Amino acid sequence: MAGPDRSLEEALGHRFSRPELLRQALIHPSTAASNEGVEHSSERQEFLGDRVLGLVIADLLFHRFPGENEGHLARRHSVLVSRPTLARVADRIGLSGHIVLSPGEDGAGGRKRPALLADICEAVIAALYLDGGLEPAADFIRRHWRPLMDEDAAPPIDAKTALQEWAQGRGLALPEYREVARDGPPHAPRFTIEAAVAGHAPAAGTGKSKRAAEGIAAAALLTRLEREA
Repeated sequence: MAGPDRSLEEALGHRFSRPELLRQALIHPSTAASNEGVEHSSERQEFLGDRVLGLVIADLLFHRFPGENEGHLARRHSVLVSRPTLARVADRIGLSGHIVLSPGEDGAGGRKRPALLADICEAVIAALYLDGGLEPAADFIRRHWRPLMDEDAAPPIDAKTALQEWAQGRGLALPEYREVARDGPPHAPRFTIEAAVAGHAPAAGTGKSKRAAEGIAAAALLTRLEREA
């Protein structure tokens, strides 16, 4: 496989000494599964990139909002490391054009799927970390996440809290959450959680932790409930 496109390295702000790390980050699991000879896919790097992103964002928030308590910082952190935010950054740097997909995934519009873009973006962050240490990864995160960090002056309300307030405002019981599936490799499981409010059809969300999946499910259900209303 050819080396990574120089335009992507420029967007990342780093010239790779081990370009195979970036190549691997760009290989979607669908390609690895359908070609025995292909390099390992991005899945392991997603796991590492998620943790690197979380650490750097936590440090940025700690210093950017010195007067906020842990709860407010946690809500900001949850939004900034979420899949929609990662997908926004991936779109901003033109990541979709560099991803290696199976023909089936590509034909199904995989390059436009926010969840896929978010996963590959995490893998790319890991590639930066593995190639140059924390600094190039942190520099990339600072450049692209600081503007997003300043978009909301007040801490965002997390989806679970918002759904709870919606239910309480209508005299309904608190939302309930139920795990309906768990898959993926042992080092990076994915949880599917169903959120439900009495009298309404449930909605499901999938994430890398139960907490993340609950938030995604709550957001999906709240969006539908507000649209129906």
